[in-house]
Amino acid sequence: MKVLYVASEAVPFIKTGGLADVAFSLPKELRKTGVDIRVVIPKYSAIAEEFKKEMVLLKSIEVPVGWREQYCGIEYMEYEGVPYYFIDNEYYFKRDSGYGVYGYYDEAERFSFFNKSVLEMIKHIDFKPDIIHCNDWHTGMISPLLKAQYSEDKDYKNIKTIFTIHNLKYQGIFSSEILGDLLNLGSEYNHIEKLEFNGGVSFMKGGINYSDIVTTVSKSYAEEIQCEYYGEKLDGLLRKRGKDLFGIVNGIDYDIYNPEKDSFIYENYNIDSFDKKIKNKLKLQEAMNLPQREDVPLIGIVSRLDSMKGLDLVVHILDELLAKDVQMVVLGTGDQYFESIFRNFASRYPHKLSSNILFNTSLAHKIYASCDMFLMPSRFEPCGLSQLIALRYGTLPIVRETGGLNDTVKSFNEFTMEGNGFSFKNYNAHDMLFTINRALEYYKDRTVWYEIVKNAMNGDYSWKVSAQTYEELYLKLI
Repeated sequence: MKVLYVASEAVPFIKTGGLADVAFSLPKELRKTGVDIRVVIPKYSAIAEEFKKEMVLLKSIEVPVGWREQYCGIEYMEYEGVPYYFIDNEYYFKRDSGYGVYGYYDEAERFSFFNKSVLEMIKHIDFKPDIIHCNDWHTGMISPLLKAQYSEDKDYKNIKTIFTIHNLKYQGIFSSEILGDLLNLGSEYNHIEKLEFNGGVSFMKGGINYSDIVTTVSKSYAEEIQCEYYGEKLDGLLRKRGKDLFGIVNGIDYDIYNPEKDSFIYENYNIDSFDKKIKNKLKLQEAMNLPQREDVPLIGIVSRLDSMKGLDLVVHILDELLAKDVQMVVLGTGDQYFESIFRNFASRYPHKLSSNILFNTSLAHKIYASCDMFLMPSRFEPCGLSQLIALRYGTLPIVRETGGLNDTVKSFNEFTMEGNGFSFKNYNAHDMLFTINRALEYYKDRTVWYEIVKNAMNGDYSWKVSAQTYEELYLKLI
């Protein structure tokens, strides 16, 4: 079975969010099962030179983008046993203006080129996939283009497609003019049953409407997005495709996130040497200029600073929370409002809150390993990886019951001693504070707390089960 896995980013080459982790870890796990899966992403200028030096140019081709013929270099390398292809075009992917990977005026053209290049590439490489597995809006036009322009070609005739929704909120909506100007599609595709969306054209809708199977990254999120509140105006289409829609929870890479071997953390530990976690805590407190105390509950947040992540709830009760005997460490970047708010609180509570407005992988690992609790009260959360990492490190999550958080964090039940964290249902700041207070009470009872930690650390958050489910879906198509 041959699968071409298409994404806009992948660790370790380029990362802006959780998609990059999935695009690295899932193919790696699937190759262990015997699936010949290969990954293709754009060759961004931001990719480190150490990787670029290893890439081999397989072929240079021309790709039609509307009336234009654009250069496309097909480059190749292997990393940790996974073959990677890179689509090279400096006009589209060499951007040094400070925006990063996304957010440019010509996003429609950049990713129309990428989608068309992936399909054109298949003619020129020694890999003919049975399945093209697409991810999020940046790859959403591959399925419509495959059916419209390639279905009669012998190299493409039997190719099936899967489209995975990582976050329905970001849809790639552009003017309907792109149909002819960029995609070489006729005006008949500007129809509500095809690609039209609110007067424009949606890449996300294209992926959902034209792929053979649609998946998303947790069972709860697959149910939620078929409802109006979470459906981002695509709930009707998703209900229509309900029998082809599957929720498969993400995993984490156990080679990267392993407290026994993690080189980023101060002291390695496991469930049998959990006392060493305290050493991580004391060293993080020292590094963050917080009082070094073993007994104080340390709460961590590693997040994009965005209202989607429930940070408005946190801000609402932060004075009340910091009046208690607690410490907090916050790491992330995002909305300037939240960045300034957390800086302000850190200046007001210098011995209780450390605010780190930056992206720092090493510090993120240290927070997961050092904190007692991990706060993640998301408004919505398709899957979430942070809570899985926290569980792996014995840092108990406090989450809202939505999406993947609902599927992976089970609130502690004092009668059965089951559960691996704490959760609340309503999107309400004081419901969240009540749940934090509940966690703080159990923290005082070290025997009970250790039982919850054992429940957390003994769980399986790897890709093994989910990769098997993906393999079963692939087999359904061929």
